[in-house]
Amino acid sequence: MKRVNVVYVLLYHDTTNKILMVKNKGKRSSSYYTLPGGAVEDDETLDHAAIREVREETGLEVSVHGMINISEAFLEERGHHAIFFTFLGRITGGKQEIIMPGEIEEITWMDTEQASKYLHFEAEQDGLTNQSTAIPYKFLRNL
Repeated sequence: MKRVNVVYVLLYHDTTNKILMVKNKGKRSSSYYTLPGGAVEDDETLDHAAIREVREETGLEVSVHGMINISEAFLEERGHHAIFFTFLGRITGGKQEIIMPGEIEEITWMDTEQASKYLHFEAEQDGLTNQSTAIPYKFLRNL
C-alpha cells in the first residue's frame, strides 16, 4: 500500500459554536462532509498543505496553530495507507466561496454536534476547539 499524508483544518466559530465543513463530491458513491483539507503534495510541509487546501476548497486564507488529532486508516479501495493530520486553524482573510465546483458541492458552518458525526474524533467547545489543547507543530527544516 502507498503511504499518503492527508491534512485537515478545524475552523471553529466561537460566537456561533459552529465548525466549517465542506461537502465533497463522491467519485464512486454519494457526496460526503469533511473538514476542509486534502493530500499533501511532494516536497510540501503539512502546515503549508493545510493552508493551501483550505484556500483551494473554501477561498479562505487561514493560519494553523498546532494539531488536534492524528489518525490513520487503510483505504483498501485506493490502495492507500493514509495518515490524517488535523490542525486547529483561524481565518485570516479571503472570501468564502467554492473555488473548485468539480470537487466541492457546499461550504457550510455546522453546529459542533452535527459536525462531530462526520469527524473521526470528538470536537467540543471546551475540548479540541480550544487552542490550549493543540499539540505544537514545527517544521524542522532540512536536517
